[in-house]
Amino acid sequence: MSLAITGPTSDAGNPYSKGTEDYFKFVNETKMLGDDTIDCTIRDDQYKTDITKRNFEEYLDEGIVMYLNYSTGSTLGLKRDFEEEKIPVLPASYHAGNLDGSNYIFLPVASYSEQLVALSEYVVKNHKGGKAKVAMFIHPSAFGRGPVDDAKKAVAAGLNMEIVEVVEHGKDLDNSAMLKRLMSKGVQYVLCHTVQSPVATMLKDAARLGLTAKTYGEKGKLTFLGVHYTGGNDLIALAGDACEGYVWSCSFNLTSEKNEGTEKQLALAKRYGRDEKAANSHNYAAGIMVAQVATEAIKRTKAAGLEVTRANLYKTLNEMNGKNAYFPYTTIGPVTYSKTDRAGVDMLQIYTVQSGSFKKVGTPIQSEFMKKIK
Repeated sequence: MSLAITGPTSDAGNPYSKGTEDYFKFVNETKMLGDDTIDCTIRDDQYKTDITKRNFEEYLDEGIVMYLNYSTGSTLGLKRDFEEEKIPVLPASYHAGNLDGSNYIFLPVASYSEQLVALSEYVVKNHKGGKAKVAMFIHPSAFGRGPVDDAKKAVAAGLNMEIVEVVEHGKDLDNSAMLKRLMSKGVQYVLCHTVQSPVATMLKDAARLGLTAKTYGEKGKLTFLGVHYTGGNDLIALAGDACEGYVWSCSFNLTSEKNEGTEKQLALAKRYGRDEKAANSHNYAAGIMVAQVATEAIKRTKAAGLEVTRANLYKTLNEMNGKNAYFPYTTIGPVTYSKTDRAGVDMLQIYTVQSGSFKKVGTPIQSEFMKKIK
């Protein structure tokens, strides 16, 4: 596994790596695979594709049968290598473009595009008045830019909203000028696709300026929404009260909504001495989840009497559907893959911050417009 434990986006990568590490330790200690164990070396690539590539090449020399990657840039950059090596890959990047021209990349959950378009549909469905005016607040990278085109395609296909501006954020410590500009353009909703820290800064700036909507869609104010890596308990830890009312899409269970799955997540974190912040992070859950899928693929391959090879793991993953769907305790729905479906968990849960914690809004959803524009 290669990922950003330090450097850009490490606020997601760090707890993610802990989740993967802890679950594989648990698998080995509890003899989930009998006398066999999983050896997963985890290396920091600092969000640099050249380091990721070097890590991957060294892992190949070690004879790996499956690879867990991280960033969008490196997943796209290594796509051809994955094809040549015929190795199944589970990335932390849910970029829809990872799947273009690829046979070996398996997205753990619904793509960023699916999530951004589903959030856009949520905006339109719950907006009162004419056409909803939105701005996009995105990470300045392939990761951030990826789903914006699909949101624009959804608008072209009839989704009743106007994308007024796409803001690629820098490392600015003050978003005042940007927020005032969006207000002057009549923007009412800001859809975020980045990691938590820049969103936290923006939310605090909006609260300080008195621009945050007190209720969803309040006229003359800004309602903030975001995709997967923008939210969760990590965001609340960073932004505090400024998060109130933030709307967020995710395919993972959250510890603020107690259930059997979150209890298991917290027990795993406790077993391996993780602090409260890591234990309650949906990024920790996401790291556990890829380890769960990898373990389940190995377990099923062994149960079928097959050798644990790249080819057999690939076959097993492609058969993970229908009655063979996999239900990890970390997600809101089952993981399903086939030769024509490479997104694991198809469902999304909308959450919103209420009295300082994320709470579910309705039942899990799927984007309607993504079916029209694919």
